Amino acid sequence: MRSGVPRGARLRRWVARARLSSLRTTFTVSFAAVAAAVTVLVGFLSYDAAARLVRVDQQTVFEGVVQDLLDEVRHSALTPADFATADADGGPRDELIRPSGTVVQVLGPDASVVDRGHPPLPVGADDRRIAAARPAGQLVEHRDVDVGDGMYRVATVSLGDGRGAVQIAQEFSDTEDLLRELQQRTVLLVGAVVIAAGLFGWWLARRITSRLVRLAGAAEDVARTGRLGIQVPVAGYDEVARLGRSFDRMLGRLAQSEEDQRRLVQDAGHELRTPLTSLRTNISMLRRIDELPPAARGELVADLAQESRELTDLVNELVDLAAGQSDREPLQRVAVADIAEDVAVAARRRTGRAVTVRVSGDTVVDGRPGALQRALSNLVDNAAKFDRGGGEPIDIVVTGVGMPAAGNGTGVGSSAAVRVEVLDRGPGIAEEDLDRVFDRFYRAPDARSLPGSGLGLSIVREVAAAHGGDPFARRREGGGSAIGFTVGRGGGGED
Repeated sequence: MRSGVPRGARLRRWVARARLSSLRTTFTVSFAAVAAAVTVLVGFLSYDAAARLVRVDQQTVFEGVVQDLLDEVRHSALTPADFATADADGGPRDELIRPSGTVVQVLGPDASVVDRGHPPLPVGADDRRIAAARPAGQLVEHRDVDVGDGMYRVATVSLGDGRGAVQIAQEFSDTEDLLRELQQRTVLLVGAVVIAAGLFGWWLARRITSRLVRLAGAAEDVARTGRLGIQVPVAGYDEVARLGRSFDRMLGRLAQSEEDQRRLVQDAGHELRTPLTSLRTNISMLRRIDELPPAARGELVADLAQESRELTDLVNELVDLAAGQSDREPLQRVAVADIAEDVAVAARRRTGRAVTVRVSGDTVVDGRPGALQRALSNLVDNAAKFDRGGGEPIDIVVTGVGMPAAGNGTGVGSSAAVRVEVLDRGPGIAEEDLDRVFDRFYRAPDARSLPGSGLGLSIVREVAAAHGGDPFARRREGGGSAIGFTVGRGGGGED
């Protein structure tokens, strides 16, 4: 039976493997080609140098023997008999043979062979002419003479006064045979090195690309299934391992983003359902508005206006929360104290409440001004909403801690930690609600009768986390609440 995997998926997987196999093949061939080029170059240079040295050395020895013979016949009146037999005391013949195993053949006055060499050397017209020559030390040299089964280099030297000549020969075919064998062995060695390099390159390429194959398989599984929770295999500390870890972190961030988006949609749907149902009910009542008494009409219109405002506020806060999750506002040097002053001015104008700002320490950090202003505005609006008495001003306290921010993985490299706190004299927060006030759509029982969606403090938490800080909330001595957040590490939420 055939697998249940769709044909298109199998084709894509085969193409991906073929590409990785092509990378492996390319690496193997490249490795083998480089090894072959280096080995061929080294082998050629080594063989050429060795052959040159051998040939030059052999030629030098032969030329030395010839020169010794020339010197001897020119200074001494030698006859063919002096070279005919070996002398136990070391005669001229032995002096020619000892250095390099030279073949010696002696010719008489009429160019007849007096003492045949081993092997016998051919006697040509030039050799006869030299044997009958009057001056001693005349030379004729023959190269590449075929003697028996070998090639020889032959030189004939006259003894003078027509007494004959001496032929000396050196075989070089055995040297060429040796060099040919060396050449064959070099070629075999090069071939063995190339094969070994290819096998090693294939093993190394497979070892390197195997992790890429697994990483590509994980990416294909993500693309095919859409599941971001796939475990990415990571091993080692090289570039491939760094790629795997980066891909794993990217999948984690995407999975977290997807989960946040899913929760936001679910929570938003849950919170929107109630006001939309109420709106539909009131709108259906509008069809019979003429039948309602005047007081009921006014109550219906007021209820519609209130619900539309609450729905508008809820939608705006949802948009702000979604924007906070995907904020692309660039980082810049910003004074948190200046943001607090701007928020206080806007809050005084909007609510008519007294809002004070207290600043201490250095409050300049690396941050996103728009996000920080949105978070601080939510805190002030929250304080104004719950502190309806208005007997005391709302206090904004901005404190620069002045500690270097540790690496936090958020990309925010603040040079100092800053603590922002908003103080009010409202009813305060119950102890059991302190840990939940920053959850999305959470509203304490005492606050459910007031307008709002429960998203304002959730936005504060998102902004604080994006700046490497934390939100905090506590009950204030004498009544009221102290709610705020930190920017950067080092500005904890406890007094």
